[in-house]
Amino acid sequence: MEVIIQDTYEDVSRLAAGIIARQLLRKPNSVLGLATGSSPIGTYRELVRMHREEGLDFSQVVTFNLDEYLSLPPSHPKSYRYFMNEHLFNHVNIPHGNIHVPYGHVQAVDDFCEWYEAQIQQSGGIDLQILGVGTDGHIAFNEPGSSLGSRTRLKTLAEPTVQDNARFFETIEQVPRFAITMGVGTILEARRILLLASGASKAKIIAQAIEGPVTASVSASALQLHRDVIVILDSEAATGLSRADYYRWAYEQKRQITDLRSERPN
Repeated sequence: MEVIIQDTYEDVSRLAAGIIARQLLRKPNSVLGLATGSSPIGTYRELVRMHREEGLDFSQVVTFNLDEYLSLPPSHPKSYRYFMNEHLFNHVNIPHGNIHVPYGHVQAVDDFCEWYEAQIQQSGGIDLQILGVGTDGHIAFNEPGSSLGSRTRLKTLAEPTVQDNARFFETIEQVPRFAITMGVGTILEARRILLLASGASKAKIIAQAIEGPVTASVSASALQLHRDVIVILDSEAATGLSRADYYRWAYEQKRQITDLRSERPN
């Protein structure tokens, strides 16, 4: 796990967008796992800018979103499909047929979840998965206690998650209590994972996820088991880390090596 600490949320977003852009340059038909929430908004904004101003091409990209509220149709302004349309899909050239977001208005939920898993596999698996993290350590909607081997399924939302998400609704009563979500096991099958976090409210749980034990009580801690994870934090989200100085030092050493390589003649 590589932990990168940046000064601000804007720095986190630019660095994350650069990693995604390089992925697309290396493999134009990359399969991206996408997240919603406040953490990736700046990253999506930067990707849209790169598409418009630098020609970053999404024409061969396939996407799979992590989750969606149950009972909300895609047209609902609080649905995650609507969120993705507003922040990314409507502004870049991903073909409509290449976009996959769990369908929250489905009736046969179990059948749909099996289909969603099959679609990921038929697309060749996820090359780069983007994640945020909840204040209780959940990734996607894998609430505390979720199996670390879980697959895409229906999940009941924990009360802290409902309270956190109430800021997006007029009243807390309007927040859905169920969601379709990729499982922890599904997420861990991605070839590479990019976790983003910012703000002091994430500091405690980030420390537990990165430096604490691997436990189903903090589903983000399962990322310690993955061989290729990049965690990008702003300075506030990093305040709980006991090894923050080492992470900063290690990143600077890596940057120096990269700069030296770029200066070598061909």
